[in-house]
Amino acid sequence: MTRRAWKVIVIDRVLNLLFHCGHRHLTRPFTPLSDQGVPRSETYVVCLDCTKQFAYDWKEMRIGKPIDHTHDAFVIPPDMTRPRKTKLAYALGVAVPVAVLIGAVLKAKRPAVEK
Repeated sequence: MTRRAWKVIVIDRVLNLLFHCGHRHLTRPFTPLSDQGVPRSETYVVCLDCTKQFAYDWKEMRIGKPIDHTHDAFVIPPDMTRPRKTKLAYALGVAVPVAVLIGAVLKAKRPAVEK
């Protein structure tokens, strides 16, 4: 075992002791398939709270030991193209909530009209 791998294991164990995750919220079991429909790797589940991946045994229907986060273990390939995000979408995403907030503040500070 390399020194770096040992450090990662130690840090993981310390964090698990401090902030224990019970792994109660799991995804359904995944078995990555190749283009021909042949399984590429083992079946696994992912904890939705701590994002750890665990081997899954279909015969006993139980989760096993944590598996490493190699590129083969992920469902979505890391080199997959991502949707484009435009500057206009970012501008609207920031401008609209700010405008609503300013409008609410100005409306609340307006003095009541006496008759």
